[in-house]
Amino acid sequence: MEMYEQIQEAKRAVESRWQGKPRVGIILGTGLGGLTEDIKAEAAIPYEEIPHFPRSTVKSHAGRLVCGSLGGKAVMAMEGRFHFYEGYTLKQITFPVRVMRALGCDMLIVSNACGGMNPQYSKGDIMFIEDHINLLGDNPLIGPNDERLGVRFPDMSHPYDAKLIELGRRIALEEKIATQKGVFVAVSGPCLETRAEYRFLKDIGADVVGMSTVPEVIVGVHAGMRIMGLSVVTDMCLPDALEPAVLEEIIAVANTAEKKLRVLVRRVVAEA
Repeated sequence: MEMYEQIQEAKRAVESRWQGKPRVGIILGTGLGGLTEDIKAEAAIPYEEIPHFPRSTVKSHAGRLVCGSLGGKAVMAMEGRFHFYEGYTLKQITFPVRVMRALGCDMLIVSNACGGMNPQYSKGDIMFIEDHINLLGDNPLIGPNDERLGVRFPDMSHPYDAKLIELGRRIALEEKIATQKGVFVAVSGPCLETRAEYRFLKDIGADVVGMSTVPEVIVGVHAGMRIMGLSVVTDMCLPDALEPAVLEEIIAVANTAEKKLRVLVRRVVAEA
């Protein structure tokens, strides 16, 4: 079965459980799933009940598609995402973005937990992604292109919508939430980086590093969506002062920052 038919099959499965017409798709990263509490949920569909959806294997990812309203708009949120290190292809990882677009979403908000390499950042900071570097060694658009889904060579000069970043920064100021703006680099994981790798990633222009987001953004651009990316700095990755990362501490920092993220996302959705 071609991807287009798979997308349509998944779309029909969601429509059979929820009659909403979503405008905004939201992808929630590690420790950030609580944002779904702000959504007036009308349906919560486990991934295994949607045809062709992968299964989330990460403990901190619930694995449900939550459909309802947020900020007065119909939205659908992935409570838990998929990663390259889980063994999925980038086409599988980004399949939900295709389904969101097919259902009507023209805006995509992507969040993640990341390591901070910019010494001006601190644990718990929220960074608006203004650009990214793909070091996954793969691209979800490799292979035959289906013109029904997007053009063969999508332009990536501005993958993150400048107006959405501007809106988000204004809201952050009004809410007295300190934010950063910078470059996200995606690596495959699952091991964390060495000190030499952190130096390299910083030297090539990255402010933060993570193991997700870039594939979904590439497909979102391909599909013609407006995109906002938000990274929560859960640990500092400074090569000369590097300490072993503790997953429980990373999740705890993400959970603390989540309160600020929820305010930002809720207002961005309402005002965009």
